[in-house]
Amino acid sequence: MKPLKSVKLRQSAKDQNCTMNVATVCNGNSETTVLAHINTEGSAIGAKCDDYSAAFACSDCHRWLDERLGTEEDRLFYSRRAMVRTWSVWRQLGLVAIK
Repeated sequence: MKPLKSVKLRQSAKDQNCTMNVATVCNGNSETTVLAHINTEGSAIGAKCDDYSAAFACSDCHRWLDERLGTEEDRLFYSRRAMVRTWSVWRQLGLVAIK
């Protein structure tokens, strides 16, 4: 199945605070924030997953995630926490709803 893509979700990252906030990595510059895809079961290296399997990440946190610079345990912790934080922002913006 093709991954779900959403222009609105991708654009929502613009000027948002980084939700990854990786200790000693995050630059805190919202001007560099993008929607960073989190590797999940449905994704492989080089293949994007669904846009809801993502989080807001500054350029440094995004690089840290993509280049797998931390331990697997750290990547799992920061990714999961960032996804939940990002979903919360999307709910506040009215971009996702649970019915």
